[in-house]
Amino acid sequence: MHNDPELSGKYLGTISTDFVKVADHLKESSYQIRKADFEYPIFPIAKEEIPIGQLLIDKDKLGLTWDYYASFLDEFVQRNFVSPEKVEQFKENYKDPDEFCCLFVVDKEFTNFVFIPYPED
Repeated sequence: MHNDPELSGKYLGTISTDFVKVADHLKESSYQIRKADFEYPIFPIAKEEIPIGQLLIDKDKLGLTWDYYASFLDEFVQRNFVSPEKVEQFKENYKDPDEFCCLFVVDKEFTNFVFIPYPED
């Protein structure tokens, strides 16, 4: 699990542009997920509807490129997106959720975890 170099050009621009607009909402959602005793919040993002997590931010309502969903590690394990033998590796690579947002980017040509820092206040 790492930030794929392929991400830089094609995806980073649209992800960053959207992320600035929704970062505060995602940071609060991450806090609420952890407060409810669900560890390792993950925010799947996609341009088309996906069956992962719950829709949190509808791109059409805010003029965004990506829809944002809310999920967590257990759902990813249950759906076999993270295999049970990779859970420890995932946890080791997971960055501080108060400082970084764990996005799961789902697109036709690219699917991967991406950690993006929250903007500083």
